[in-house]
Amino acid sequence: MSSMTGCYFDPSERVGKFIDNGLLEITHILGVGAYGVVYSAKNVLDQRVYAVKCMPKANIDARQHKLHITEISLHAQLNGHPNIINMEKIIDTEDSLNVVLEYSNEGDLFSMITEKGIYLGNDDLIKQVFAQILDAVQFSHYNGIYHRDLKPENILVFDDGMTVKLADFGLATTDTWSNDFCCGSSFYMSPECQGGLYERVSSYETAPNDVWSLGIILINLVCGRNPWKQASLSDETFSAYIQNPEFLKTILPISDELNEILNDVFALDPEKRISLSEFKERVLECDGFLMPEYATFCRMLAEQEEIEVSPEISEIPEISHDMSSQSSTSSACSWYSMNSEMDFSAPPTEFLDDNDHCSDSTNSTLLSTLAASQPDMIKCFDNDHIINLKCGSLILESHLFRTNYIF
Repeated sequence: MSSMTGCYFDPSERVGKFIDNGLLEITHILGVGAYGVVYSAKNVLDQRVYAVKCMPKANIDARQHKLHITEISLHAQLNGHPNIINMEKIIDTEDSLNVVLEYSNEGDLFSMITEKGIYLGNDDLIKQVFAQILDAVQFSHYNGIYHRDLKPENILVFDDGMTVKLADFGLATTDTWSNDFCCGSSFYMSPECQGGLYERVSSYETAPNDVWSLGIILINLVCGRNPWKQASLSDETFSAYIQNPEFLKTILPISDELNEILNDVFALDPEKRISLSEFKERVLECDGFLMPEYATFCRMLAEQEEIEVSPEISEIPEISHDMSSQSSTSSACSWYSMNSEMDFSAPPTEFLDDNDHCSDSTNSTLLSTLAASQPDMIKCFDNDHIINLKCGSLILESHLFRTNYIF
């Protein structure tokens, strides 16, 4: 058996090698990042598959080494929770530090939301999954650990999306207050984490910052989108929201009850932000996350077989690695895939002139049925002219705000 010794610069050279005294065979690369490589590995005795986070020792400074050790230490303290990825062991070789972790062959929550679409309109499943995320974060906070990079890419899925587990503690801290600003992913950062909204702050509280991120994740689950790109005054959507607490209902098909919950999650004063326990209670008691018309449509969609996720949700643009879109301290990738961080497209607020959104025959039948039962709810447009339901962008109108939700 070959062992992983010496310095390797090509990640693929490790594939086929053995670690842990020959018990684990590196089988293939899951992803490559700035700090190292994530591999899959197979136990030669029981064939169980693991993820191995390999962090080379060459060319890293003392700060980076400290970050690696801190990540391992904090993650290890949370081992055993059913909704946190389990750290199996640490293997220290001559040239690398290898963290053996629980593996999911189903990927992360981001992919499950954007590619599978199983959560859209399924309130019970959203409650089940989001409660698990809240439990994991609450357990972390109880143990004095604050994640600071909560996002769907750092949540792995199991059991066809019904079970989720929190991963990647690379930016986690034990500090209840931090002056490490812009830590995480810009879409999920609270205003205070970015240095403050109206005036500069000297530090921010890490627990309420995690709560803010969880609010964005809940919107991801319910709507398949982000509400804004960045919670700052330079973001027009966020600026509109802080001027009008009802604004989210004009760009997202959310219910009044969910909007009230989110207003407490996105309280600009971190001291007034909702607690994790209250957050969980109100989410579980919520009668419905979507406005009634949209919920009806989603239920009808769910009854159809082989309905593809709309391109408006599944085709997500890549975000460049610059300070305008994300933090330099962000992990900037899916924990497994290590791809560039992805953005849930902003909610559409105007008609689309695009034949790519034409419905297939199954969808047309479904929409025709829905249009017959809800004639004021469904319209299709092509260059602003009403046309046959078989073509054009599907528009769900909010009668209160006359805002267009495009499927």
